[in-house]
Amino acid sequence: MSFVFRLLLKYAVIAIALYAALRFVDGLTFDGDTLAFLTITAVFWLINSLLRPVVKLLSLPLIILTFGLFTLVINIGLFWLTIWLSDVWGLGLHSAGPVPTIIGAVVVGVVSTALNWLVD
Repeated sequence: MSFVFRLLLKYAVIAIALYAALRFVDGLTFDGDTLAFLTITAVFWLINSLLRPVVKLLSLPLIILTFGLFTLVINIGLFWLTIWLSDVWGLGLHSAGPVPTIIGAVVVGVVSTALNWLVD
């Protein structure tokens, strides 16, 4: 597979995972258009690609101490950051509070992991 195709495939996986979270989690809403959704997907993709490795490296002792459960906290934080940036930039992704954000992060994580297993 070419590099560009793999990037597009990863982007599609994130888009599907975000769509699943919006569809199945009460309290997560999206009131934008298709371009806004694709922009949110790109923002989430960039956050996960650039910030996630740094945060995981810096929190490695906590990840080891909690037997990997701290990665869930990292996922929730990065998802919350995406929602916050979407709100600041007026892209239309909103959360009704911390519970939908937590559940949404779990849904995105589970769906993207399952799809990545199928794709790889």
